[in-house]
Amino acid sequence: MEYKDYYKAMGVERSATPEEIKKAHRRLARKYHPDVSKEKDAEARFKEIAEAYEVLKDPEKRAAYDRLGANWQAGQDFRPPPDWERQGGQTGGGFSGQGFEDMSGFEQSEFFESLFRGMGGARSGGAGGQRTRGSFDMHGQDQHAKIQISIDDSYMGATRTLQLRVPQQTPDGHVQMQERTIEFAIPKGIRAGQHIRLAGQGGPGIGQGSPGDLYLDVEFLPHTRFRTEGYDVYMDLPVSPWEAALGAEVEAPTPTGDVEIRIPAGSASGRKLRLKGRGLPGKTPGDFYFVLKLSLPAAETDAQRKAYEDMAGAFRTFDPRAALKGGKA
Repeated sequence: MEYKDYYKAMGVERSATPEEIKKAHRRLARKYHPDVSKEKDAEARFKEIAEAYEVLKDPEKRAAYDRLGANWQAGQDFRPPPDWERQGGQTGGGFSGQGFEDMSGFEQSEFFESLFRGMGGARSGGAGGQRTRGSFDMHGQDQHAKIQISIDDSYMGATRTLQLRVPQQTPDGHVQMQERTIEFAIPKGIRAGQHIRLAGQGGPGIGQGSPGDLYLDVEFLPHTRFRTEGYDVYMDLPVSPWEAALGAEVEAPTPTGDVEIRIPAGSASGRKLRLKGRGLPGKTPGDFYFVLKLSLPAAETDAQRKAYEDMAGAFRTFDPRAALKGGKA
C-alpha cells in the first residue's frame, strides 16, 4: 500500500507544535464532518483527518511515525524499515496499545495497521522489572539544522554555541518547547554543503531508546573579498592598466595574511594567479586564486586627460572590438 503523509492530510508542517496540530484538526473536522459538509469527498476526508490526528496528537505515536520518514519514497509501495519490528518489540501480533484498535469510531486504514503491526511487544519498567504492554523502545529521530559560518572559521577552526527550541515530553505526557544551548566545534577545512554531526543531540528516543543525532548543515556567510568553490578560494584583485601591461609586484590579502604577488607583464583582465595549497585546509588542501580585474583611473585633470590622449595616439592601431567584427549574429 502507498505511504500516507499525515502532515499533508492535516495541512501542517512536520515541525508543527501540538497546539498547531490541534487547531488544524478542529478546523478540518468542522469543514468535512459528513453531517454538515457539502464537500463531495467529505466522509473520506473526515476519516483521513481523524486517522492523521490520532497519530500526530500522541508524542509516542508521532515519534514512531516520524521515524519512518527517511525510509519511504513518494510513489512507491510502503515498506517499513528493516529493523522496524525489532525496534518495536516482538513480531506477529497486532499492536495492543490503548487507542490504536479503537480509533474514536472510525475505520483504520491498511497503512495505519501495517505501520504499527508488530509493535505490541513490551519493555521493562520500574524497579521491579515489570513489563508494560503497548509500549516500545525506539531510537530517536535524526534532525538537521542549518548554520552559517565564516570562511575564517574554516581556515582556523572555531568553537560556537547554538540555541535550539526542541520538544520535550513532561512527566505527565505533555510536550513542551524548551530552549537548549549546545556548544560545538567547527573543524578546520570544513566546506559549504558538508555537515557537523552532534551525536545524541537529535530527537529524544521513545522508552529506553537512545536519542538521535543532530546534523548541522554548513553554509558560508557572504564575504566582502573571498568566495569558495569546493576547497579552492577565489579573490578578485584590482590592477592598474600599467601593472597589467608592464608587470608589477603588489601586496594582496588572503585569509591567512597579506602576501606579495607578482603580476606578469601582459596580463589580461580575468587571468588567474594561483597560490598552491593556500585554499581551505585539509588532507589535500585547496588552492587560492587571485583573479585579475583591470581598474581604470578616472581622467579628472588636464594632465590625466592628456595622458589618455597620448595613450590613444600610441595605440591607434589597437581595436578592443576586433573580435566582434565579421562574426555571425
